[in-house]
Amino acid sequence: MLSQTALARTPSARSAAAAPSLRAASLHAASKPADAEQLPYSDTVPASDKEELMDLVYCRVADKYDRTINVLSLFMNGMWKRRFVQRIQAAPGARLMDMAGGTGEIARQYLEYQKAQGDTTAHVDVVDFNPDMLRVGRRRLQGTEFASRVSFVEGNAEHLTDVKDASVDVYSIAAGMHNLPNPTKALEEAFRVLRPGGTFACLEYGHVDAPVIGGLAKWYMEHGVPAVGKFMTGDRAAYERLSASVRSFPHQKRFAQAIRDAGFEQQGQGYEEFQWGMMVSYIATKPQEAQ
Repeated sequence: MLSQTALARTPSARSAAAAPSLRAASLHAASKPADAEQLPYSDTVPASDKEELMDLVYCRVADKYDRTINVLSLFMNGMWKRRFVQRIQAAPGARLMDMAGGTGEIARQYLEYQKAQGDTTAHVDVVDFNPDMLRVGRRRLQGTEFASRVSFVEGNAEHLTDVKDASVDVYSIAAGMHNLPNPTKALEEAFRVLRPGGTFACLEYGHVDAPVIGGLAKWYMEHGVPAVGKFMTGDRAAYERLSASVRSFPHQKRFAQAIRDAGFEQQGQGYEEFQWGMMVSYIATKPQEAQ
């Protein structure tokens, strides 16, 4: 089991004075950052600033995050996550490391699904860079039948320095990869910590290729999401930033290739699209012969 301090990092400074930078960053000109060649996508915020910015975003929206995302997804978020968990197909007793899973939603759905399969021994280590999101998750699962089988740890997906090589059965990250400064590094770390034969599972926003639906989806993500976010939380700037981060993420074909480049094996095209590609589920395996 991961200790509560095993992945701990020094929290980013948070203050009201930093708030104006959030809106400025969300409207930053879409110039290519200097380190973009090392990333599988190009964001509007330089990688060196992105962790602190996203930390600030999630501090501001943590308490209302899941409820707001359900509305923003037109209430499809729960369905996407249930299908995602089902696709993992973990063995009984498998230990899941859920990265960027602070609110505990994937942990709960994973343990519920495993229970339905007759497995009451599975465990989840929820790792998130933001302590406010972890606070929400602890509160949500406190007093439930799963409380003793979920641990919450503050940590960084790109630097799992205290997690041993080949020690994790299943690694999942749901709607979190687009927030990372360097997803390539996170893929490398996921490969390192997974056991040979272990499962990598990623649920992430995608791109809709159908012309009409794709145009509507792009407009909604750029304009609708910030407007609804403001209505739900009063914080338009946070959802402008989240929207920009999502829109900068690579097409599913490109990200599936990035997963293969990290050393993983995939079946077929390597992903399943939900709602024409609005959300995409990636499942991959660390080869048995890998170290």
